[in-house]
Amino acid sequence: MIKTFADNIIEYNKNLAYIGELPAGFRVVNPFCDNPEAVKVMEQFYRKYYTDSRQRKFIIGINPGRHGAGITGIPFTDTKHLENVCGIRMQSAQTHEISSVFVYDMIAQYGGAELFYQDFFINSPFPLAIVREKEVGKWVNANYYDDTSLLRMTEEFMITSLKKQITIGIDCSEVFVLGKMNATYISEMNKKANLFGRITVLEHPRYIQQYKSKDKQFYIDKYILTLNNSIV
Repeated sequence: MIKTFADNIIEYNKNLAYIGELPAGFRVVNPFCDNPEAVKVMEQFYRKYYTDSRQRKFIIGINPGRHGAGITGIPFTDTKHLENVCGIRMQSAQTHEISSVFVYDMIAQYGGAELFYQDFFINSPFPLAIVREKEVGKWVNANYYDDTSLLRMTEEFMITSLKKQITIGIDCSEVFVLGKMNATYISEMNKKANLFGRITVLEHPRYIQQYKSKDKQFYIDKYILTLNNSIV
């Protein structure tokens, strides 16, 4: 029996674990270990949109936010958009993430979730949320490249993770990396491991929502034009 894209990503997610070192003050959030419902809604999502053997283009984020995929297990998808757009309700949490707003507004203009996810797969080199302790007992989102020690400790895991994701059903001829800093490090990993062909950089959704909100439609148009040009 041929495995579908959904079969492969569900299996990958269920086996996700980071057991490497972390600098003091950082920790990893794994929704698939922390909350059984995250596994359930993740399965529903991928069964809904990825139950086929089509190759997808790869959109590469940084690492999940603690209110998005850090809860739902689905990149750039908070519980609000998971329910309102994808029709999948999460009972154990209610979250709102700023990046998810841009992504799903863009997806709507692309033609909707079914069409978008037929063409694209979104994930990250570090596919679990990373948080750091800003003050005693107060944890905030962290990027894998925020700390040189964190980057050094996680790089091998990220390269291995990207290699595994490629086998799920990725078209590696061109990938889309979100965020200029992210693209710098993805390019370095690519040189070491020869993972991808062309790397195309797009502004990160959080940056757009936070600093360029007046120009949001310009960036949505840019995303759609860039992504459409990659689809034969």
